[in-house]
Amino acid sequence: MIYVALLRGINVGGKNKVEMSRLRATFENLGLAHVSTYINSGNVIFSGDDRSGDSLVASIEQAIADEFGLSLRVLVRDLDAMSATEDALPPTWTNDATMKTDVMFLWVDDPNVIDALPAREGVDDVIYVAGAIVWRVDRANLNRSGMSKIVGTKLYREMTIRNCNTVRRLAELMRQVGA
Repeated sequence: MIYVALLRGINVGGKNKVEMSRLRATFENLGLAHVSTYINSGNVIFSGDDRSGDSLVASIEQAIADEFGLSLRVLVRDLDAMSATEDALPPTWTNDATMKTDVMFLWVDDPNVIDALPAREGVDDVIYVAGAIVWRVDRANLNRSGMSKIVGTKLYREMTIRNCNTVRRLAELMRQVGA
């Protein structure tokens, strides 16, 4: 099975610094194979064994705590889940100079979460996909977006965010491991 581990809150603003080579070694020491990282923000692709999702996550979180002294939350998605998230991204939604598109991966998967979002009609576009919320806003309207209000909330602490370019690249890298 091919997975991606999404680590929340590493190498952000100079805090929780984690070297990618040490992170790869930490995953390999757990007996995981084909371990690679993508960019410096906590994306680890690997193939795994038959451990259940909860057991795998617990093993990874403990190994990170042991190796780096950090208590980090880790969210693991398999290739099918990442492909479904990628497929839910409209092809015209980008992350560039004109548009911002993020995927908010959720620890607690609840389709009703979309109703709790402070999205502003006519400014923010949001889509729920199993385990994630996809959010898009034109950069010209970023200051009008209601989504900045989630920062610091309980909901915000229950997600880890990647831009759409990263999500598409992670899905592609995961497919390469499985090929």
